[in-house]
Amino acid sequence: MTAADQELHFADAGEAADLAAFLARLIHYDRAAAVRLQAGGGVLAVFGRPPSFEVLAIRTARLEAIIGTDTTTATTAGAAGAAGASGPGALDTTVSAGELGDALDTARAGRTADGHEVRDRGLVVTVPKAVTGPPWAGVLPPRGGWRRVSGLPGVDEVHGAVAAAVAEFRARDAELPEERRTRAERDRIGHEIWSRTLGDTGLPLRAVHAAQSLGFLRPVRAAAPAATSAGAGGGVATATPGPTAEPLALLAAGGWLRLRTPYGSIAVRTSGLSGLSVTPA
Repeated sequence: MTAADQELHFADAGEAADLAAFLARLIHYDRAAAVRLQAGGGVLAVFGRPPSFEVLAIRTARLEAIIGTDTTTATTAGAAGAAGASGPGALDTTVSAGELGDALDTARAGRTADGHEVRDRGLVVTVPKAVTGPPWAGVLPPRGGWRRVSGLPGVDEVHGAVAAAVAEFRARDAELPEERRTRAERDRIGHEIWSRTLGDTGLPLRAVHAAQSLGFLRPVRAAAPAATSAGAGGGVATATPGPTAEPLALLAAGGWLRLRTPYGSIAVRTSGLSGLSVTPA
């Protein structure tokens, strides 16, 4: 059975809506964006790489089940998680971000259609057909072994650092003489600014900028307690932020840094594997 023969049964329509918004932001930066999907432990993790930021972005949502459309396979999210992302009934595939977004929109529209059968089924999304994944899709952050990194500023300071960097870029861009106002010169300025680290953490400012641009730094809304998974996508990944969700945390594992927020994570590789450059050389 291929990934396209499977259905994802989302536990919460609001999380599915947030996932659709995340995919729309990825497509904004790359109309041909692909995302890698991994499911395990009752959580779907979606990995994307917005090219403007050179980071990996991770968004999650809780699942009730992964079910084969041929009705021969029906695996609850909990059972799939017990076997890990590669176990029976689990999911690990790369798909078009646009096609997944369309599938989510179609499923959400179906919830408003007349008929008890549609409403009673909850939000069910058919997995799009697999695509040839870009190089980054083959190298994901580790699933475990994450440790907390100290020194991360508070939320207000993080927002301030991004705002100051954006203001500096605009000011330096405005000061360029006409003959130097080129894409290459602007890219040089941007690379210099966004390659700086956030305080003493070693986290590039581009990671924080990506988190803000992808909607990961918005205020936490009151909701049900967060669901997490240690198996689907690089350590503990928040699916739905609760009222007591931790605003921000910085974690490290296996040559990666990960900025975890209540709405998703941003990961950057800090060492090794020259084939994936998500931090400045």
